[in-house]
Amino acid sequence: MNKPQLPDLPLFHTIAEAAGELDYPAYVIGGYVRDLVLARPSKDVDVVCVGDGIRLAQAVGRKLPGRPRVTVFKNFGTAMLPTPEIEVEFVGARKESYRAESRKPEVEAGTLEEDLARRDFTINALGISLNPADFGALVDRYDGMGDIQRKTIRTPLDPDITFSDDPLRMLRAIRFATQLDFDIEPDTYDAIARNKDRIKIVSQERITTELNKIILAEKPSYGFKLLFQCGLLQLIFPKMAQLQGVERVGQHAHKDNFYHTLQVLDNVVATGADLWLRWAAILHDIAKPATKRYDKRVGWTFHGHEDKGARWVPQIFADLKLPLGEEMRMVQKLVRLHLRPIALVKEIVTDSAVRRLLFEAGDDIDRLMQLCRADITSKDHQRVARYLRNFDVVEEKLKEVEEKDHLRNFKPVITGEIIMETFGLKPSREVGELKEAVLEAILDGRVRNEYDEAFAMLLELGEKKGLVVVK
Repeated sequence: MNKPQLPDLPLFHTIAEAAGELDYPAYVIGGYVRDLVLARPSKDVDVVCVGDGIRLAQAVGRKLPGRPRVTVFKNFGTAMLPTPEIEVEFVGARKESYRAESRKPEVEAGTLEEDLARRDFTINALGISLNPADFGALVDRYDGMGDIQRKTIRTPLDPDITFSDDPLRMLRAIRFATQLDFDIEPDTYDAIARNKDRIKIVSQERITTELNKIILAEKPSYGFKLLFQCGLLQLIFPKMAQLQGVERVGQHAHKDNFYHTLQVLDNVVATGADLWLRWAAILHDIAKPATKRYDKRVGWTFHGHEDKGARWVPQIFADLKLPLGEEMRMVQKLVRLHLRPIALVKEIVTDSAVRRLLFEAGDDIDRLMQLCRADITSKDHQRVARYLRNFDVVEEKLKEVEEKDHLRNFKPVITGEIIMETFGLKPSREVGELKEAVLEAILDGRVRNEYDEAFAMLLELGEKKGLVVVK
């Protein structure tokens, strides 16, 4: 494996010049070096100097064209310098000590060796010298290059100390393993299992940030399996962990909904799904354990899991500190509707059923179909192929009805206000019933969503209820 080489950017020579003038040994450290080795794109550079990192940043800023503004974070002892090519963070070399109840360390100035030792993993403890005597030389005290070659996540020091000091590193280990398709070294993984309860001192926001990075990886199922096997998932997302397991009664057994969910997740990832469609995949069967029943005639059932799951979505998002706006509502809708297209492939696809699906799914119909295709995970390949062919028929019907009736996100022309004015009614259940009846007539195709036809239907319904037109 070739040693990493810094890009030929004038910025690195400017930093070296400023560091030399201040007599501060300086190094590019961490993720940027790791990504150079792995040929991964990276625009964030961490520079560690044995000295005052803020002072070095300001000195570099004065030397650069246009004298870019240096942002100083005094509380953290760091400074940020943006340039057109990359963003550089400067910090002085430090050593850390931790208290048991906090993952925020006591920090004091340290040597380069002490700074490298406090890094989370060996692959992030690599450095490249910016000093005139050995500019570009690799610093690798903990065999990070060897671990990259072995595709291994390992801590530089005792993993029990590393994870107990900062428990977020346990999630970071699994996140890096998932993103890079690396293994976690056995002693390191065992230490995660031993120290898993320490995750309770980490804020939910930090946990969810790492969880989302796992979900956004190319194969997120790998990360979730690691989380489950070490016991972390049971602590940070117990509802998902509860999906695991198979119950048998006689010849009847249901599939393991945890591993099914992971397959659905990987399937939607393969279609290029964004974060929120991936969350819909994770949550589509989340209420199955709560709705599981055994029926002697048909075996295991999960009736209503889609509705219960949809009702759970807002609280799950709130607990995980995920956004509660449009993204949550979209996930909730997909969870609620995820069985509907599957039901359509089992019967004759009527215009009425398609109209209702289009009306309820709105602009999320394409995402819904993506999720439903991903949800076909049978080991019977012929059965999968048959379902997917049936979905092709449903999607053709969706296009046909949409072109004809324009029902995606349509608004019924007969509003509650029109109903109240027509019959002199106040807001009431009766108004809601009339509005719903007109909507049903439109969705059934008995009338078009045009004012004259729909209003005539309203008058007919009102007459049956004994209502008198007042306007």
